[in-house]
Amino acid sequence: MLTLLGSVLGFGTSFLPKVMDYFQDKSDKKHELLVLELQMKAQSQGHSERLEEINAEADIKEMQSLHRHDRLTGVKFIDGLRGSVRPVVTYVFLGLFVTVETVALFALMKAGANAGDALQIIWSQDINSLWAAILSFWFGSRAIRK
Repeated sequence: MLTLLGSVLGFGTSFLPKVMDYFQDKSDKKHELLVLELQMKAQSQGHSERLEEINAEADIKEMQSLHRHDRLTGVKFIDGLRGSVRPVVTYVFLGLFVTVETVALFALMKAGANAGDALQIIWSQDINSLWAAILSFWFGSRAIRK
């Protein structure tokens, strides 16, 4: 009887290390998955930071290129002409815009609309968006990109 009990007990306890190994392996794999997830998050954040760094470097190179291009030649007439192109074009288009809007306002008022209604008609949402885009381009293009 004692031999039988010893054999059953020995046979039953022979499975105990396998059961313990199973739970240990399950715990190890769960830990490895957690470590892999953390590594992936850190790698993703590193890529995002590298992309921001690349964009900042591109902005710096663009500004350096613009400054390199904008050197004076020493000839006053050419330097003055080159420096006046953008402002002159801007003022011409601004004058054209104001002229068209003013003519439209007076045409509507001549047709019988009062000034308030005429202003609401000529200063529509589209014109407001256009005006905002122009101002943003000249005074806030870098702020809008960010």
